Amino acid sequence: MKTGRGFSLLAQFVGETPYEYADYLRQHGGLHAMGRDVMIVRGAEITDPAYVKIGNNVCLSKCVLIGHDGSIGVLSRAYNLKLERVGKIDVRDNVFIGWGAIVLPGVTIGPNAVVAAGAVVSSDVPEGWVVGGVPAKPIVRTQELVERFAREARDVPWWDLLAQRQGDFDPAMEEELVRRRVESFFPPDEPDKA
Repeated sequence: MKTGRGFSLLAQFVGETPYEYADYLRQHGGLHAMGRDVMIVRGAEITDPAYVKIGNNVCLSKCVLIGHDGSIGVLSRAYNLKLERVGKIDVRDNVFIGWGAIVLPGVTIGPNAVVAAGAVVSSDVPEGWVVGGVPAKPIVRTQELVERFAREARDVPWWDLLAQRQGDFDPAMEEELVRRRVESFFPPDEPDKA
């Protein structure tokens, strides 16, 4: 795995998509519980899966969920004390946790919440909020973000394709979406300035 050569072998057993990886973790990952329609990007780290509960319609990008405080062992020996610092991580329904985010022990997230990329979540994320920063703080209500995204989506040049999307992943449509996005981002008549 360290060289990247093991991923194709892992994909044969686990599957290619974040949905397939979540299903694999549901069966073999030792999580306390996991709901339906969960996506987990390979590379997401869950240090103490027995302490983690994941609701329905959740997406974990390449983030880290930490169920214990690793300093306890060092401090216990240094101060000759019996110390303990573990906690549950309860990810409620309709939650997205962004790339590089770190969720610390004893945290409940959501429901209907977004954790921004790179955030460090050390306290509960209230229902219906987007949080970001170090430590994570509320930025905007999730509903406001959804409304903004809906307005912006109608203005993209590939809106007609988005409007046609149905439930399941359609490789041909995704390929056309990527082609049209790239064409919009980097018009062919615009010279490269490299």
